[in-house]
Amino acid sequence: MTANKLFRLVLTQSTVVVFVLMLIAAGLLSDRFFTPDNITNILRQSVPLGIVSLGLLYVILTGGIDLSVGSIMALISVVTALAIPDYGVTGAIVISLIVGILCGLVSGSLVANFGIAPFIATLATMTITRGLSLIVSKGQPIFIDNQSFMDFGSASFAGIPLLFFLLILITAAALFLNRKTVFGRLVIAIGSNETAARFSGINLTAIKLAVYAISGFTCAIAGVVSATRTGVGSPILAIGFELDAIAAVVVGGASLAGGRGTVINTLIGALILSMISNLMNLMDIPGYHQQVVKGVIIVLAVLLESAKRRVSTAH
Repeated sequence: MTANKLFRLVLTQSTVVVFVLMLIAAGLLSDRFFTPDNITNILRQSVPLGIVSLGLLYVILTGGIDLSVGSIMALISVVTALAIPDYGVTGAIVISLIVGILCGLVSGSLVANFGIAPFIATLATMTITRGLSLIVSKGQPIFIDNQSFMDFGSASFAGIPLLFFLLILITAAALFLNRKTVFGRLVIAIGSNETAARFSGINLTAIKLAVYAISGFTCAIAGVVSATRTGVGSPILAIGFELDAIAAVVVGGASLAGGRGTVINTLIGALILSMISNLMNLMDIPGYHQQVVKGVIIVLAVLLESAKRRVSTAH
């Protein structure tokens, strides 16, 4: 294999290469990284980010963006905590999923029906949902007094958290939707060339509504997961989480211009971000410094995506 072909292969599979390099670097930088307890901790921590990132991927594939993901998670955690005493765990989860989908449909409607730019539309939704979570909770955390609900957040099977199995299940569903359905192909078609998609008769409004509803749905699941992990419905949950979710999707190789991105690479991107956060915690790097690192990661990922696009265009 020539050096040029090797370079193109590494560039094409950059997400996997970065993941492997991260594992090697983490092992060298911290002797606690590969301990069973820490690996379990990473898997558990990666679940909310992975779930939200998979939903956000569909929005980004259409060329959109969703800044409201963290605020929807906070609202859902509060709704879950308030609903459990009256409706039980099952009823609370159903209500939370419905609320999440409705939040997504609000953003989708602003984008698809009213033609508002996704950045502005989801910024509005972010502000509204965060405000609602503060109003409903009166600005205070709501503690959940339900042991079975709490047990699921901490339970494991064969050393792997049950929550991670939930992430794998959602990944499988997202993969099926992306690769095996007409909907998945239409999403990519819109992101690749929206004008051509419109002239070919694709219902852009319905598809855009659907992708934002999917994002709201995954945010709802992540909000419930966060509540079961912490035992609290918190109106200040996931502040700045949209940065992590966007970073995970971009690190996974998705193009913010739309039309390019895969489910598996998005999952790997979420794992990479979780590993980086965990490693920085093990190395006692302050939280403010971590934000700088994540910002740099987004810039590097976008530059890498641009390089990949230039190489693919040249060949």
